[in-house]
Amino acid sequence: MRRLLSSGLFAAGACIAHAAPLTPADIATLCANAEDQAHCGRLIEERQIKGLPGLAVRDGDDLRVSLYPSGTAVFRDVVRISGAQTYALWDALSPINGVVLFTTDGDRSGFLLLTRHNGRQYRLPAEPVLSPDRQYLVTADFCADGCDNELALWHITRDDVRKERVLRPGVAWTDVTAEWRTPERLVIEHRQPGDDTSIRIEVALADARWRPAR
Repeated sequence: MRRLLSSGLFAAGACIAHAAPLTPADIATLCANAEDQAHCGRLIEERQIKGLPGLAVRDGDDLRVSLYPSGTAVFRDVVRISGAQTYALWDALSPINGVVLFTTDGDRSGFLLLTRHNGRQYRLPAEPVLSPDRQYLVTADFCADGCDNELALWHITRDDVRKERVLRPGVAWTDVTAEWRTPERLVIEHRQPGDDTSIRIEVALADARWRPAR
């Protein structure tokens, strides 16, 4: 697997309980005996459904996620000639009333953000991390094959989530994680090929290396 709004936007009662964030150790433990990525997602979902009561239910091949203030979004696992397409509850981003699903399509994996107040869905290449001011998500999509190999900033507005800026390093990065230090600054940890030592850097949102997303 890949490495794993403004105030007033959400009315009182819209927010949902928040389960403890998944750590790499949690994922490794839960998925130690998983048959494949889809099975790993189901094992994680089982724990998350228990930790996020009332948010989602599993009904066979259907994952039903509650919208706010009313409605349900249904995600159905299907098997095609090209491989299985699956969805699994991964986490909840309570401050923006969002739900993150882990997805697979054949041998490819990714994430999907569902905004519960309007039911919109956004495909993301990696697990999103929400900024402290709830204005941005950051994703770190890096791997040897099939990734964009970039950091991406996704701007959150009342009715949309849009990929705004990307940063592509001049050298290859591996084992990349991104965290927010402040609303204006990210902490990036990564390695370079052939180097077992982790490198930790800070990147400001005003850094000139960011480029507009296309």
